[in-house]
Amino acid sequence: MDGQLKAGTILNSESGNRYEVKRLLGAGGQGEVYEVESNGSTYALKWYFKHMATESQKDILDNLIDKGSPDKSFLWPQDMVYKSIGEPFGYIMPIRPKNYKSIVDMMKRKAEPSFYCLCKAAFNLTKGYQMLHSKGYSYRDISFGNVFFNPDNGEVLICDNDNVSVNGSDDSSVYGTPRFMAPEIVVGKAKPSRNTDLFSLSVLLFYMFMLNHPLEGKLEAEIKCMDIHAMNKLYGSSPLFIYDPDDKSNRPLAGYQDNALVFWDLYPQYFKDLFINSFTIGLQQPNRRVTESKWLEIFANMLSQIIICPGCGAEVFYDSDKETKGVAHTCWSCQQTITISSKLIIGKSNILLTVDTKIYSHYLHEDYNMETVVGEVVQNPNNPSLWGIKNEDKENWTYIKADGTQIPVTVGRTAAIAKGTKIDFGKLIGEFN
Repeated sequence: MDGQLKAGTILNSESGNRYEVKRLLGAGGQGEVYEVESNGSTYALKWYFKHMATESQKDILDNLIDKGSPDKSFLWPQDMVYKSIGEPFGYIMPIRPKNYKSIVDMMKRKAEPSFYCLCKAAFNLTKGYQMLHSKGYSYRDISFGNVFFNPDNGEVLICDNDNVSVNGSDDSSVYGTPRFMAPEIVVGKAKPSRNTDLFSLSVLLFYMFMLNHPLEGKLEAEIKCMDIHAMNKLYGSSPLFIYDPDDKSNRPLAGYQDNALVFWDLYPQYFKDLFINSFTIGLQQPNRRVTESKWLEIFANMLSQIIICPGCGAEVFYDSDKETKGVAHTCWSCQQTITISSKLIIGKSNILLTVDTKIYSHYLHEDYNMETVVGEVVQNPNNPSLWGIKNEDKENWTYIKADGTQIPVTVGRTAAIAKGTKIDFGKLIGEFN
């Protein structure tokens, strides 16, 4: 496939670097993406079509490069390049490693992450957008075409960041991707903003976990011609969540939307409740949409509540709603009843304590840090039947026995897991259950 730039073309940048075009990687609506090399390092170059290389687009890029990336998950613009004055331009960004897959790959079963890695990817993705919004930006075009993830560890990369704009501004011609745009944008009553991003994020997350669109059920299946009028009604003027608790007329159809039927029942109710909120109240009330912090809180819990079925090895989510109602946890794969282990309840976190459990900084400090390990479940070397939590934090803890006795747990020491006892972590107190 031929592009605008030939292999070997040398481009100069505003920072003074020289980039050599190596090969064309792909093309989109705004331009083409190339692999380029400079000083022995490889980068990606987005080179705009002439009609898209506008002064407005350049102003957006200049601002993004000047401000810098809000988070490591973004393939952020980092240098402007030119062939010659008056010609189209482009920008340099980090190149995406080949082991990163798209959400479309997952839907086509070309990538099959574990539930743990899927939750980690959702957490990292949401945290990236939270950081973007905290800098006063809106992304404008959240969709599964702009997100890539490593199915082996849940790391994510967000591309196509050249349309990111100051929240509430109208300096970009991009309003979103069909099926991901908020209803108020579809019907022409609003412009892209953080609130419309939140809707698009919820759609993307639903796709990731259910492999189905949240509004595509029976009503979508009955459409004979998916023209602009049908799309405006389905996604704009009359949207209806496929699992709306008060209106069952758009439930997914067996044999047509099987993914939604299969996956919905695998997840805990508190997770499904966020989708219900997103696509009922959130459809018409943008200010009441689920925020990134709420999603992050839920994903952090889900990461600590995955049970490995002892019968077949399948991942099963703990559901506090089932436990409250006295309903047994059953493996979705082999139907074996699963015993729930001890739990450590810290603030809004409910952590299942198993042989592989790690306690992350977020659970103790509510800082959304799910990388730093501050504790882990260990066995007593002298008595393997006794389990505890080893303090790997930077601060000492206080162990509180059932009778109120307090014992210091210095860094490197272990607190025994026993029902009714507590650990004072400083900011929060955890209780074993």
